[in-house]
Amino acid sequence: MLARVWGCLNLSRRLVSRNFGERSGRWPESKGWGRSRLFDFWLLSISRSRKSSDSSTGHLQMGIYLSAPKTEKFSEDGKNSRLRYGLSSMQGWRATMEDAHAALIDLDASTSFFGVYDGHGGKVVAKFCAKYLHQQVLKHEAYLAGDIGTSVQKAFFRMDEMMRGQRGWRELAILGDKINKFTGMLEGLIWSPRSGDRNDQVDDWAFEEGPHSDFSGPTSGCTACVAVVKGNQLVVANAGDSRCVISRSGQAYNLSRDHKPDLEVERERILEAGGFIHAGRVNGSLNLARAIGDMEFKQNKFLPAEKQIVTANPDVNIVELCDDDEFIVLACDGIWDCMSSQQLVNFIHEQLKSETKLSKVSEKVLDRCLAPSTAVGEGCDNMTMILVQFTKPTPSSASAHDKSSAPEEWILRDSDFSVVYYKGFLGPSEIAIAVKIPVVHCDLKPSNILLDESLSAYVSDFGLTRLLLKSDEEVNLAEFSSVVLKGTIGYVLLQVRCTTSVQHKFRKGCCCHG
Repeated sequence: MLARVWGCLNLSRRLVSRNFGERSGRWPESKGWGRSRLFDFWLLSISRSRKSSDSSTGHLQMGIYLSAPKTEKFSEDGKNSRLRYGLSSMQGWRATMEDAHAALIDLDASTSFFGVYDGHGGKVVAKFCAKYLHQQVLKHEAYLAGDIGTSVQKAFFRMDEMMRGQRGWRELAILGDKINKFTGMLEGLIWSPRSGDRNDQVDDWAFEEGPHSDFSGPTSGCTACVAVVKGNQLVVANAGDSRCVISRSGQAYNLSRDHKPDLEVERERILEAGGFIHAGRVNGSLNLARAIGDMEFKQNKFLPAEKQIVTANPDVNIVELCDDDEFIVLACDGIWDCMSSQQLVNFIHEQLKSETKLSKVSEKVLDRCLAPSTAVGEGCDNMTMILVQFTKPTPSSASAHDKSSAPEEWILRDSDFSVVYYKGFLGPSEIAIAVKIPVVHCDLKPSNILLDESLSAYVSDFGLTRLLLKSDEEVNLAEFSSVVLKGTIGYVLLQVRCTTSVQHKFRKGCCCHG
């Protein structure tokens, strides 16, 4: 009850402050407002907020659309041994481009990251997420432990934290919007980080003193729908109404849920936090129940971040990919307002019969969805789509898997090197059969295999910390002076330079714990 009252009080203060152009949140005492007049003012402010909402309510705000659509597209393609992708984005009829995206096909040696961010009230939060969210996924300790779902969830919350204070204010200013108004009327480049753009330097995002150190964060926001592919594991996280869909044997399956205020679980949280829903909008204003940014809906000091009126807490869906999985699509609501999930999957399959570049397929989707005029309603929004197609194993690899088998006997020798032979998930390689140095056979979780294009990686990136022998004796890899993975996709050789004192611990049939 206390949390709900606090939410109502904060709502009143924000509405008064917004109407008078003040950011301090103080009551307009000089106006002599009584309790009843304040309530009337509250209702008036709500009415004004509704009237200024975008076209999804059927109202056409002056200046929100262009006289002719901007059909120039930003498109790109990329591929590696595991998958390929193509994306395209277009401003369309909107006066500004508020979408952003991220496509990093090699987030690390075995992981790909894709994200679509649909901004509202300005482009700055979407650009901020496109620049920083994937970096925070990598930096979280859960990612290093192999828990991608938790690391992605924490990265969503981290975006809200990073946009506060002096440093958040400064970074948002650099990304191009007016901090005090977030009008979104300034043109800017679409931020599109690619592989190689990520910053590997440690960034503590330390607190900074300054005139904006008490900055509570932006009043604009964005949806976020991201997909992380690692081995045969797909992790999808979503907050808002952007969507991820997978095509499995031609059938469309939604991997995310549109977070609209009228959903029961969203409605309960909104009301408990002191908010309300009117005309399908949170507090009569926002037509999303979850988003990054939108700090005016996250001011209840008695509640954690996941229970605020609007929360950045994403739904996380983890899928084990199989041979029937063909591709995934991530797109903003500008696409889904015009086509259902199955319609889009069918359209893509049809285009793939004659088009090899995935970016061209994405461009055709955007053209298909673009409305002929603003009178139509749907098809007038910014549009962004990422199409990710999975690479199928070649028949030769499959046959090799059936015919090959690991050597049954392994001989340990006194040598400067020991080599541990791992079974991978794409089929074996015969490379280990010809190895003349000590080898021990073990199994490894497929999700832990990290290889770069040269088929090498350090164990520190690999996530392996110890070997557990059949005798329950552990070998701590910290004892080794250097550890490097080498091999081919399928079976991997772990080459370990170690001291003679630990070499005797390697024996036939040990297990691996990552």
